[in-house]
Amino acid sequence: MESDQEDEVPNVNFVPSLLFVRRGVAKANPEKVTLTPAELARIINETREDLEGEDVDEMDESDDEENEDSHDEISHAASRTANTDGANEANDEYNFDTYDQETGTSGLHLSTVAVVDPTENIEDEDDSDAEDEIIKPSDNLILAGHVQNDSASMEVYIYNEEEGSLYIHHDFLLPSPPLCIEWLSFDPGSDKPGNMCAIGCMDPIITLWDLDIQDSIEPVCKLGSKGNRKKNLPKIGHTDAVLDISWNSHLQHILASGSVDQTVILWDLEEGTPHTTIRDFEEKVQTLAFHPVRAETLLVGSCDGKVKVFDCRTTTDDSSSFKMWNLGGEVERVCWDRFNQYCFVASTNDGKVHYVDSRQDERPLWTKEVHEKEVTGLVLSARVKGMLSTASADGVLKVWDIDENDARLVYMKNPKIGIIQCLDECNENPFTLALGGDLKTKNFTVVNLLDNDVVSNVFKSRFVSNKSNQPGSSYEPPTEEMEDVGIDDN
Repeated sequence: MESDQEDEVPNVNFVPSLLFVRRGVAKANPEKVTLTPAELARIINETREDLEGEDVDEMDESDDEENEDSHDEISHAASRTANTDGANEANDEYNFDTYDQETGTSGLHLSTVAVVDPTENIEDEDDSDAEDEIIKPSDNLILAGHVQNDSASMEVYIYNEEEGSLYIHHDFLLPSPPLCIEWLSFDPGSDKPGNMCAIGCMDPIITLWDLDIQDSIEPVCKLGSKGNRKKNLPKIGHTDAVLDISWNSHLQHILASGSVDQTVILWDLEEGTPHTTIRDFEEKVQTLAFHPVRAETLLVGSCDGKVKVFDCRTTTDDSSSFKMWNLGGEVERVCWDRFNQYCFVASTNDGKVHYVDSRQDERPLWTKEVHEKEVTGLVLSARVKGMLSTASADGVLKVWDIDENDARLVYMKNPKIGIIQCLDECNENPFTLALGGDLKTKNFTVVNLLDNDVVSNVFKSRFVSNKSNQPGSSYEPPTEEMEDVGIDDN
């Protein structure tokens, strides 16, 4: 009987989102949470009440078909495996349609939460384990969203390039699959910089977590509210899954989020409330990014095939000022070119990448088909001019040498992690990439591009090591033509 029940459990294991955190921002010894049974009981009761309120609201919903369509859209955003022809093949690979039913109440339970005893003797721990607990100045954190069967979490990896070490330091349990992660140093309620991350999930609520607190079972704060008719509490913020988040590093109390509900919200982190809601979209908002230099400029891509650049100084709940380009396919990812502040790249679900000059209204400078399926990972390096990394649902990682005229393939690799869901580069070493996929036996990997001689020959001399330098200010492109392409299937 037990084996039959185990066979019914969906074998789901994938990484839908990840992010590098730069070195030196994390505490060497993160604080550990110690909960008394009374505190734990309070959290569980509050969670149960919230869930009961949600159940009442759901029973009052009349448009069931609309809810089902929204759930399907979320499945696509998390798995990135939708049919590009628009045909419904009924391929719910991750079984999201039954996610809520399988998890039951997604709140906390005494049977699943460990209460730390402050009197517990930890002197018997191995020295190696104790050393692994210490976060060194040479360590990067890698934040990886993880979905395994009916559980969701964010795993905090330690990656040390010098030592060649990679391991999970701690994790946070989440109520639903994490679709996007953003790091920020702004700590609401504190006048000192923090080490925080914002997570957008299938739920409409954005949660902020303190990465310097280990074993936390509650976020520092929540942005938005589902509302509760039982308690007469209104809905605040998004009404559907949050697909992307971008922090404004110049105006640090501002966070932007895009959602399946076809809106972008600019959040005031000091107040924890929406400042402005942008509604200029006809489909779900899948990707966005604040400009790295111009604090007022926000780049947004949506599933209606359009990318828009907004001037947030003139944007209100009632009106917006933006420029628009129609790229045809659903926009998967966008990012700015830090070596050319007027240009950006955008990827679409038809396997194409577009390079756009925001000063020109008509069409991209160039468009290139770079993958067989949707381009789910897109990183235009902030430290190496012209180095564009792309990853796709076709399972392949590619590195391109781009300029304003074209993109030339330099390197390709099959990391063998299944359908690639996400991609990011290391802040200090842009030749180090992390990728998340959906292969059940291996869904996360870190790749060193300099292991390939062709990548090293083309890009290594362009590396800008000093952040105080203006990227590309003294850069002269090489005159040699690239002769080889590095291919790695291992």
